[in-house]
Amino acid sequence: MIGDATRGQTDGGGHLPRTAAGDLARGRADLLGPLRRRHASAQVAARLITALALGAFVPGQRLPTERELSAMLGVSRPTVRLGLSILSSTGYVEIRRGRQGGAFVKTGRGPDTDEMIRRTLTADWDEFEQMFDFRSLVEGLIAHTAADRRTEEDLARIRAALEAYRGAGADREASQAADRRLHEAIATATRNRHLVDLSERVRHRSTLGFRAEAYSPEIRQRAIGEHGELVEAIVAGDAPLAGTIAGRHFTTTETRLRELRDLALLSAPGEHT
Repeated sequence: MIGDATRGQTDGGGHLPRTAAGDLARGRADLLGPLRRRHASAQVAARLITALALGAFVPGQRLPTERELSAMLGVSRPTVRLGLSILSSTGYVEIRRGRQGGAFVKTGRGPDTDEMIRRTLTADWDEFEQMFDFRSLVEGLIAHTAADRRTEEDLARIRAALEAYRGAGADREASQAADRRLHEAIATATRNRHLVDLSERVRHRSTLGFRAEAYSPEIRQRAIGEHGELVEAIVAGDAPLAGTIAGRHFTTTETRLRELRDLALLSAPGEHT
């Protein structure tokens, strides 16, 4: 189970409940951990299709390698290969061979997308709710602490990552990498390696295991503004404001997952829109 934090709960001083922070820091949270062995390849396919609908990966983008996906999802490479084969046979990706090959996204949606989203999200939705809440608390704490403790060296890294994100344009992979660098730089500015590790764990578990946030041109434009506001607050040393902005910013993937789940449920057999 995730720790027992609920939205809005802290210890009264703006800090995370010890049980919640401790559980995740020790790796005890099992949400979206290694996939169940039985039918694991079908689960890989369903989770990848959900990630495509989320915009974690976009048409034309190469998916992570089999080795990387294996590590992300806690399954063997043959299992990943079978999952990718399912996506290839159903038209979601194109498998290219050779040194520059891999699985390349062809489309973000297909006829069975809603069914795959239901398989991925509905059974564990209560755990997703706990993770969404926990992430908001964690990221708020990290930004608050970074604003208190940042050095000029930290600020240089944060500003550089912000400019890289702004300059990434329509390049999803460049945007994704710059977004990750920005939030890693902010976490590093806390001067606490446990918070850095916690930030990475939360990102992994709240993004279906892929460490890739929801994406669309509209989401990117919103993120450009929020990133700028967050960096300004950290530079100014305004810890409460930085924490508030971060808590709001990290609801983007949560909001998109909620939308996908609701739409998938409405389209379920026997349901009426």
